[in-house]
Amino acid sequence: MAAWLAENGALVALIVLVVALSLLSDDFLSVTNLLNVGVQAAVTAILAFGSTFVIVTGGIDLSVGSVAALSAITLAWIATEAGLAWPVATVAGLAVGVACGLVNATLIAYGKLPPFIATLAMLGVARGLALVISQGSPILLPEEVAHLGDTIGGFLPIPVIVMLVMGVITAVILNRTYSGRALYAIGGNEEAARLSGIRVGRQKLVAYALSGGFAAVAGIVLASRLASAQPQAAAGYELDAIAAVVIGGASLSGGKGRALGTFVGALILAVLRNGLNLLSVSAFWQQVVIGVVIALAVLVDTLRRKGTY
Repeated sequence: MAAWLAENGALVALIVLVVALSLLSDDFLSVTNLLNVGVQAAVTAILAFGSTFVIVTGGIDLSVGSVAALSAITLAWIATEAGLAWPVATVAGLAVGVACGLVNATLIAYGKLPPFIATLAMLGVARGLALVISQGSPILLPEEVAHLGDTIGGFLPIPVIVMLVMGVITAVILNRTYSGRALYAIGGNEEAARLSGIRVGRQKLVAYALSGGFAAVAGIVLASRLASAQPQAAAGYELDAIAAVVIGGASLSGGKGRALGTFVGALILAVLRNGLNLLSVSAFWQQVVIGVVIALAVLVDTLRRKGTY
């Protein structure tokens, strides 16, 4: 029982949180509000799915929020200013995200920069390029891309569908592919993984490229909700993404992490914010509460690694 709770603690916490908020607020369990929670969780969850690949290797990616903004700005600029078709612009936006991830991985795997420093540098570069390209102003999205922020049948939000699809892709890659198994091995013991024949540098390229690609998808989804790409969009989202992964049970030391856990972690953050809003809790206190939750999640991870939990 104790082992099951340690493995599924985030899910138990989410259930307890939902029950508590449903008792405290009559509006919480309404269909409209639950769908709203899903929409609020979507961008963070997609970013977090990408970050899961990196954190499983024992790395970290602080650039995902800035990369998300740059990818959306690239898409909007190519479609609006350059006048190219929206499918071409969309592919270009996704390619920018992947390229940023590959640059991060190259600096880390072959330049031997610490992941914190390499991705912090990319955070500044990507945000700066987004501001340069847009000249600091929002750029309207093509109508076809902006529809990603709509609903199907006036009921089911498309961002929620995209989030679920990206979650399934994450689970398949981590659990059903060679690269997924290699990422776990690298996070468990990088030197042992290298000696067993795993090309560590190449697999880090895969991990960070996926993180950048997922960030691009998140940026496009966020821009579609706003109907425009904004250079300052997704600022600070990288912290929520990392928090969701850790709350979901991943270890910052690497070797541990699941798509389902990350999804639950993102839902916990979204449910917390939504519930606190319904209870009219000050936005300042909301930051305090969420900070405490993140600290507790990291503490649990530390105790688990020491074998005391």
